[in-house]
Amino acid sequence: MPVPTRLQKAWDDASKFLEEDNDPESSLDALRNAWDEIENEAQRAKTLSLAADAGTELGLKDQKSQKAHWQKAYKNYSRAISIDPKNKETRRKMNKLASMMDEKAISLGIGFQMFDQGNPTPMGILVMIISLALVLTSFKLLSDLLDDGGNPIVEMEVQYTSSEGEMIFGVIKVELYIDDAPMHVESFIEHAEASRYDGVEFHRVISGFMIQGGDIENKAGSGGYAARYYGYCNGEETPESQCPQQADWTIPHEHENGLKHTEGAIAAAHAGVNTDGSQFYIVPENGEASHLDWEEGRDCTGKETQDPNDDGSCHTVFGYVISGLDHVTDISKVETTGHPNNTPVNPVRIVSAQVTY
Repeated sequence: MPVPTRLQKAWDDASKFLEEDNDPESSLDALRNAWDEIENEAQRAKTLSLAADAGTELGLKDQKSQKAHWQKAYKNYSRAISIDPKNKETRRKMNKLASMMDEKAISLGIGFQMFDQGNPTPMGILVMIISLALVLTSFKLLSDLLDDGGNPIVEMEVQYTSSEGEMIFGVIKVELYIDDAPMHVESFIEHAEASRYDGVEFHRVISGFMIQGGDIENKAGSGGYAARYYGYCNGEETPESQCPQQADWTIPHEHENGLKHTEGAIAAAHAGVNTDGSQFYIVPENGEASHLDWEEGRDCTGKETQDPNDDGSCHTVFGYVISGLDHVTDISKVETTGHPNNTPVNPVRIVSAQVTY
């Protein structure tokens, strides 16, 4: 169905006001004036997402009313996602806003609603499920009902020495995109649930780029393996019977899933195509790692480039930080030994990694 002319113009104007003029208020006005032109849910979702973009920027400009602007923007992102749950870009922006709000101790402000426009909200559904659960006697049935099929979340408690010399303990929460990178997420979860990441260090840290850890084997960046056998042995497709050592198990790439190396992205480190294992890295705020993204027609076989941080390969993004991105950024700035190893002078450790659903 074609987009109404006035609505399309409002979208274009809203984007221009925001991206070129840095004028979120005019962007919101343009969207409000065309709200009545919306003809279907897809158009409603895009309009809400654009309004949330403007609200996020308005919160940055209007510090006094930042809480209200950001809470309304988060609500608009949530409404857009409820209409179009597969929109990765909207979900990424919503997660980034949630992280910004967490850093400023601003509640998400969604509040308690049973119904929205006659339809049950997630909270309303939860209340109804809990009410029904009160009459159930089977714990298994109860847990099945409470499984909402959402993405798993990993909470990593980290310990590091800040650039000012202060010992810091913090928590980094990451949403794992199981539908987009099922093998990577499954392997990561199994390692975490087996406590293999506990005590492991972020052994490689580069400011403005990423922090890398997850060597559950040798602890210093030379090891790590898949939690299950996915058909690849040291990057080569091989029957499991011919790959008896788990240390040789690797995960085939899933880098064509559309997820990008934006700030807060968690991605798989590797030593070549299909050699992904337990090691991973996280992109800090304002981190530049887009050269590791897959693009149509790109050669991902590992040819050398002029960028010392670009190994000529593509890497699988399998989730995004939703809380604690400030710790990722602070870790990226700790003192290191410098090129080529970029090892932190003071250890940066994952104290524990817990998975919730």
